[in-house]
Amino acid sequence: MNPATAMSSLLILFTISCFKLTYCTSTRNIHGGNINSVCPEIEREALLSFKESLEDPSDILSTWNISADVNCCNWKGVVCNNITGGGHVRELRLQSYDQFGGLRGKIDPSLLNLKHLRYLDLSHNSFEETIPSFIGSLASLEYLNLSRAGFYGNIPRSIGNLSNLHTLSLECDDSGRCQLDVDSIEWLSGLSQLAHLNMNYVNLSRAAGWLQVIDALPSLAELRCSYCSLYFTINPHFHNVTTSSLAILDLSGNSFQPNSAIPRWIFRLSNLIYLDLSFNSFQGPIPTISNATKLQHIDLSINRFNSTVPDWLYSLKDLEFLDLSKNYLQGPLSNDIANLASLNTLDLSLNQLSGKIPRGIVHLCKIQTLCLSDNKLKGEISDSFGNNTSDCFLGALEHLDMSDNELYGNLTPQFGEFKSLKSIDLGFNNLSGAIPISIGKLSSLETLNLAGNKLTGNLPESVGQLFNLKFLHIEDNKLEGFVSEIHFVNLTKLKHLSASASHLTLKVRPNWIPPFKLELLELRSWNLGEGAQILTWLETQKNTIQGLDLSGTGISGNLPDWIWKLQFLNLSRNQLNGSIHFVSSDSGSAQSVDLSSNQFSGSLPQVPANMLHLDFSNNSFSRGLSHFLCDVNETYTMFFLHLGGNQLSGEIPNCWMKWPSLIYLNLGNNILSGSIPNSIRFLEELRSLNLYNNRISGQIPFSMLDCTRLVKIDLADNGLDGSVPTWMGTSLTNLRILILRSNNLSGEISPNICHLNFLQILDLSDNNIFGTIPKCFNNFTAMTAERFLVEYDNEQELTEVPNFVESASIATKGTELQYNTILRLVTNIDLSKNNLSGDIPRELTSLVELRSLNLSGNHFTGLIPASIGDMKQLESLDLSRNYLFGEMPNSFRVMSTLNYLNVSYNQLTGKIPESTQIGGFNASSFIGNDDLCGPPLTSSCSTSAGPNMNREDNNHQSDDEHYKIEWFYVFVSLGYAVGLFVFCTTLVLNKAWRETYFEFLEETWNRVYVYFYIKWRKLTKSSD
Repeated sequence: MNPATAMSSLLILFTISCFKLTYCTSTRNIHGGNINSVCPEIEREALLSFKESLEDPSDILSTWNISADVNCCNWKGVVCNNITGGGHVRELRLQSYDQFGGLRGKIDPSLLNLKHLRYLDLSHNSFEETIPSFIGSLASLEYLNLSRAGFYGNIPRSIGNLSNLHTLSLECDDSGRCQLDVDSIEWLSGLSQLAHLNMNYVNLSRAAGWLQVIDALPSLAELRCSYCSLYFTINPHFHNVTTSSLAILDLSGNSFQPNSAIPRWIFRLSNLIYLDLSFNSFQGPIPTISNATKLQHIDLSINRFNSTVPDWLYSLKDLEFLDLSKNYLQGPLSNDIANLASLNTLDLSLNQLSGKIPRGIVHLCKIQTLCLSDNKLKGEISDSFGNNTSDCFLGALEHLDMSDNELYGNLTPQFGEFKSLKSIDLGFNNLSGAIPISIGKLSSLETLNLAGNKLTGNLPESVGQLFNLKFLHIEDNKLEGFVSEIHFVNLTKLKHLSASASHLTLKVRPNWIPPFKLELLELRSWNLGEGAQILTWLETQKNTIQGLDLSGTGISGNLPDWIWKLQFLNLSRNQLNGSIHFVSSDSGSAQSVDLSSNQFSGSLPQVPANMLHLDFSNNSFSRGLSHFLCDVNETYTMFFLHLGGNQLSGEIPNCWMKWPSLIYLNLGNNILSGSIPNSIRFLEELRSLNLYNNRISGQIPFSMLDCTRLVKIDLADNGLDGSVPTWMGTSLTNLRILILRSNNLSGEISPNICHLNFLQILDLSDNNIFGTIPKCFNNFTAMTAERFLVEYDNEQELTEVPNFVESASIATKGTELQYNTILRLVTNIDLSKNNLSGDIPRELTSLVELRSLNLSGNHFTGLIPASIGDMKQLESLDLSRNYLFGEMPNSFRVMSTLNYLNVSYNQLTGKIPESTQIGGFNASSFIGNDDLCGPPLTSSCSTSAGPNMNREDNNHQSDDEHYKIEWFYVFVSLGYAVGLFVFCTTLVLNKAWRETYFEFLEETWNRVYVYFYIKWRKLTKSSD
């Protein structure tokens, strides 16, 4: 090689080396290996202006500082083009998941200088402004994510100018921080390349024709419009959907036209792999035909589908997730369920599925979660989970829930063969037999729930080997025997032990130290040993335990101070005694305390203002209420207060403004006096007011009309006077139970009471009420419509108090009965022992759902309504001690449910209607009606012509005799009158006869006078 050539080669190599050196020293490898050059100054200045306009408590933009690095391509969240792209800013990844909320403030328009920006992610920040309309001028954008970033107001239509956009995410959340809406989504039609659209929680209620707009996006593969208020009608026969590319569809949580059918076009989307239509109002059948054969995820939960599970579902071999829970699906499950070879999660809970669990289900080799709870599945559990269970199923399953069904039989040893099982819930079935010893082999088990069955025998000691067990629920069974320390030896992770309502006996050493730290312990009705006190070992749990139920265990003695730190405490139905001087006021402590039915005495203690539930009923607490209710200068959050059945005295304090959250109040069965205070008006949330059996006087206060949510009022057995307030009918329209018996109430029953459509128990008995029964009683809808009671039975508990069953004492069937669990189904009217009069209104018989009617001890007259037989649900009828007359209506014969009847002491006549029901009543039910006859009375109605024939014959004979006697006196009187008239006429016309007659009378009078005078004189002389 000549020197010139060599020199040229060296020069070229040197030039290349210098170029590489310069290139390498001026660039860095960031963001996944992209090599970028220095960003242009105008773009760097734009980013700095963007930063200046924002607050950054999370230090997301902490590296955006030219003093540290002049090259903005090296700043956090910034991605630039490589050298061939000119080093322009291509991406801004500024999403935040920081607890401080990320970036805040207003977005500066300087971003418009980023002409090459293709990717912008500002999600999960806290800008708290409307989306800037200038974002629609970032023409190069392909990806835009403004989700959960604190934006609000209308989404600008200018976003529709981003014709290169393929991903748009504007998702809000349900926290209220993000409140986006639109008046139209026509602007979406300009995004022809859009493939991914997420508008979850954006208010689209005004976006008419959204489906047609979506259908016009030819590249759309993903659509998420969950909880967007899409309440308008979707035509289930819409045939023009052409978005065959759609693979992900989420329309969950909307309010489509109520009771509309599921759109059938959805199941023609052949490329669909993800479908979520949960929490909508769809009803009717799930379509029986589907072209969506590639589905991997299906969620149709929380709708109103009422069909069987469609057959096409069983052929989806790629299906991994299936949730059809909370519907009304019926019928059996097909054994073809075994075809779902890829299934990972199956949730069919809260439906009405019936039949047996298909045996093919135990051949699902990839199943991890199987939930069939709250259905009507039957059959012996060993048929489904017996020896035919596949090994792959035993190895894969992690969560099994078949609670609240009708399964029966014994748990087989096969249950101990699961390899990965973390939770078993078989609660509330009809399982029997013993818990298998093999249960101790489930080394991964964290939750075991066998509550509410009929399991017998001992609790196996092998339970103590479940070293991962956290939650053990075996309450409400028939288990028996001893539970010792061996049962807990390895349960170091145990948090919940719920084993109430069994016949188990705890047998541990007095100084036993458990291996666990419990959060909840429920041993209701256990045998803790004779003379047992609060368990000594419980003190080792005092730092972790939050709930304790030792009710009905027979424990006695005093309570330790640490026990008031619990959030939930139930020690009712024991023999605990002594005084309670304080209840801890620590924040978060003593949320619910039940010490009812013990022997506590003394004054009531003050309780913390944050306590929610307190039951001190049926003890011996005494003295007044002022210290308990009024002395703390705080507002209480308590919703349940039961102090009934004590010896509390004095007046009810007037400080209820401090207890505005009360839902249930019971001060009954005490010796409280005075009037009901006016501050009762502040109990606006009150549902149940119980002041029965005290010495309360005065009138029912007008201020009570502010308690508009009242469902039950029981003021029985007091000394209240005045009338039944007329405002009750117009203000307390939610009332279902009104009991005012045994007071001194007077006045008439106002027709306003008929506005209480929900009323099902009305007891005004034993007062001084007069007047007539209003004819509008047929407005009591709860007593007239069967549908109303059925729907009400499916609602929440009567007074909406969690874990509490309302009760009431009702006089019916000739005795007083206490109702609790079925109180919501009781219908009763008792107006007995008053001064009511008039007829029994015919309208009363339209109360066809009424079960007890008592009008006894009044002054009712007239006939028993002929339509009384329409009351076919009536079980008890008492019309005794009135002035009713006439015959008993024949419609009594059809009252087949009547098992108590009393019409005694009226003026009824005729024959008692014959029926099997009436024939079974005692004769005492009919006595005091002299003209009644026939069984069960001994007086018979002898002729076939009717019960009154003999009596009519006797009456006819008596009438004839009476007729003769009357004519005899008529003739005698006439004879006397005629003779006197003739004699007097003769004396008037004949003077000689007249003078002779009067001389005779004068002479006779003189003789009589002289005779008696001489006799009188003789008597007076002899006395002297």
